[in-house]
Amino acid sequence: MSWGIELWDQFDNLEKHTQWGIDILEKYIKFVKERAEIELSYAKQLRNLSKKYQPKKNSKEEEEYKYTSCQAFLSTLNEMNDYAGQHEVISENMTSQITLDLARYVQELKQERKSNFHDGRKAQQHIETCWKQLESSKRRFERDCKEADRAQQYFEKMDADINVTKADVEKARQQAQIRHQMAEDSKADYSNTLQKFNQEQHEYYHTHIPGIFQKIQEMEERRVLRLGESMRTYAEVDRQVIPIVGKCLDGIVKAAESIDQKSDSQLVIEAYKSGFEPPGDIEFEDYTQPMKRTVSENSLSNSRGDGKPELKFGGKSKGKLWPFIKKNKGSTPEDFSNLPPEQRRKKLQQKVDELNKEIQKEMDQRDAITKMKDVYLKNPQMGDPASLDHKLTEVSQNIDKLRLEVQKFEAWLAEVEGRLPARNEQVRRQSGMYDGQPPPTVNTCAQDRESPDGSYTEEQSQESEVKVLATDFDDEFDDEEPLPAIGTCKALYTFEGQNEGTISVAEGETLYVIEEDKGDGWTRIRRNEDEEGYVPTSYVEVYLDKNAKGAKTYI
Repeated sequence: MSWGIELWDQFDNLEKHTQWGIDILEKYIKFVKERAEIELSYAKQLRNLSKKYQPKKNSKEEEEYKYTSCQAFLSTLNEMNDYAGQHEVISENMTSQITLDLARYVQELKQERKSNFHDGRKAQQHIETCWKQLESSKRRFERDCKEADRAQQYFEKMDADINVTKADVEKARQQAQIRHQMAEDSKADYSNTLQKFNQEQHEYYHTHIPGIFQKIQEMEERRVLRLGESMRTYAEVDRQVIPIVGKCLDGIVKAAESIDQKSDSQLVIEAYKSGFEPPGDIEFEDYTQPMKRTVSENSLSNSRGDGKPELKFGGKSKGKLWPFIKKNKGSTPEDFSNLPPEQRRKKLQQKVDELNKEIQKEMDQRDAITKMKDVYLKNPQMGDPASLDHKLTEVSQNIDKLRLEVQKFEAWLAEVEGRLPARNEQVRRQSGMYDGQPPPTVNTCAQDRESPDGSYTEEQSQESEVKVLATDFDDEFDDEEPLPAIGTCKALYTFEGQNEGTISVAEGETLYVIEEDKGDGWTRIRRNEDEEGYVPTSYVEVYLDKNAKGAKTYI
């Protein structure tokens, strides 16, 4: 199982996958960091809670802790303080053993990944350069062969013509020999270049790329293994404090078991016992005899003790809450053309609003500078008014630039809000005809072709410019009849139609010709009813229908 063998043509996907792997590591680091913060916050709250319910010195609460139940509660508070300390240990160990360690590893991993993919791109650029040299040599050989054939035909024509002088025939013969020699030289150069390219390509796919991808695979496997080790460490950090946490909980259980209700009852007796005997029976008073009442030495009133204070355990605590805020990070085209229409409209409107705010800010700044300049003019001793001219000019230029940006985005916004698909296609076709700007030279490097082994694929570029034609001009061509096909053509090379009015074609693709080259180097072709445009004539081989009107033979 080797990436260099199995994934030899997946350079871009491996680059994305390894970046995703780094993102996963960073995500895990963030998770552990937040867990450590929670542990630290929890420990702090536990300590505050324990401190809040501790008995205050030299107070009545301190006397209450002579009861075994209160002593057990005090032991629970002390154990909770130690319990909080273990959560601090968890937080500290997670930070030092996982967060900081993984953060350093991620930096090393990024550097290693950057180096590996730099080597891969360097190898790609080298093979692309070799491909360009091969294509150039091939085209030169093809051109020289055609020139040699034409020179030979011309010589034979001159030789057969009895009206031509011998000197002209000799000159044509020499010219044909020169062209043939140039063709032979081009053939030898093309053969050598082809041999060199095949050798370079073999080394690229069987030596360079496998070696680089093997390093990337090893790097990625180390990352996965490191993540697994960190997860084990995460569990071990918790497991390490379990014995001490268990002791804390055992201490709380022991304190609970030490509660002696009989002892507490005895303490209540000792605290509130008066020592008096209960009052005796009341004798019967006989009013028929002299009143004689025996009063007991003890009375009910004397037996009544003072009011008993109520025992209070703590008060009401306020709970604390803390927020956890999550934060969110591609590169999109300036006109947001990669989005669906409605989403694109919202994005463009948002951009226009942002630019208007920036314009307002710049205008406020300009007003402030203008006022300051007026103050300087009235009070020269406060400053030189001329010193603000440069700043005022700079702000005005910024405003102009921002207004141009607003106009550009408003044009895109208007296009989205009022777009008609059929009409828009007509505008693009006409715009390409009347621009007067030829498309840029096509880059025929390996990125813009699809090689026989499928290692490269063509990427379509998106239009990023909006061109608006006069509505009268549009109306004039709205009902234009589609041109009939006058032949077919085969694309010799890949062409990316980036300008308005052009059309992208792939090497080897067959299309319909609807308009010949009129001397400007462009041929109009059609793929289907909705796709047509111009391509460079030199990029296609045209086969015209001899019966079609105005058809010419392709040379």
